[in-house]
Amino acid sequence: MAPLKFCANLSWLFTELPDFSQRMYAAASAGFKAVEAAWLYDSDLQELQRAREATGLELVLINTPPGDIKGGDLGLGAVPGRETEFRQGLDLALKYAKALDCKRIHLMAGRLPVGSNRVTVAKDMEEIFVQNLNYAADILSKEGITGLIEPINTRITDPRYFLDSPHQAAAILEKVGKPNIKLQMDVFHWQIMDGNLTQNMHKYFPIIGHVQIAQVPERNEPDSAGELNYRYLFNMLEDLDYQGYIGCEYKPLGSTKEGLGWFTDYSTHSKS
Repeated sequence: MAPLKFCANLSWLFTELPDFSQRMYAAASAGFKAVEAAWLYDSDLQELQRAREATGLELVLINTPPGDIKGGDLGLGAVPGRETEFRQGLDLALKYAKALDCKRIHLMAGRLPVGSNRVTVAKDMEEIFVQNLNYAADILSKEGITGLIEPINTRITDPRYFLDSPHQAAAILEKVGKPNIKLQMDVFHWQIMDGNLTQNMHKYFPIIGHVQIAQVPERNEPDSAGELNYRYLFNMLEDLDYQGYIGCEYKPLGSTKEGLGWFTDYSTHSKS
């Protein structure tokens, strides 16, 4: 049974350093073989390429651009009337992904309009999302890239996010029906919205294309105080023979390096 593989999310870890390229070097020094990030688009692409080549790191995942953050956007995939901007954002994500040899792009769904009712707008937003995912699937398949959709919890993190449960995501993926569009399982969000992790992980494992972790409810290191037993969850992913990377998308309680005891312990244990 192969040990699990972890990648450092550079939007959350090593933020003691201002530049993503510096964080790449720090991640490599800490023992990571791979990294992921939300939005790299403010960074110089050539500098990122140099850092990736110098460290030998694999870039596992990036997100599509959020849109107008100041205007309240958090992705555009399911937002009516923003289809052209979604496609432009996909083009930019694809440019970075190809340059950095990244094989996964999180296609962010976006938020409900301010003041709208979730039930009222759900059908229209789902239709837009399915259309945009079908468009993205065709574009990404030409490059051998997997698109991912990620439920984000609406109880703590983002009350207006459109895609908020694994069940909703699975139903949308069934309508899309493209093999290169998969489910991104962030255990933090799944636990908050639905719990029942053992059953949900088994049920949806065939369509899971990426995994991310953090403790609940404070979103700190997996071995910090909280309601999740990560030793159990890691064992389950091993038993399921999960072959992909696990993104470390959490807020370190102190410095990133000081909080990597769990990573060192797992790495040592898996080699023994």
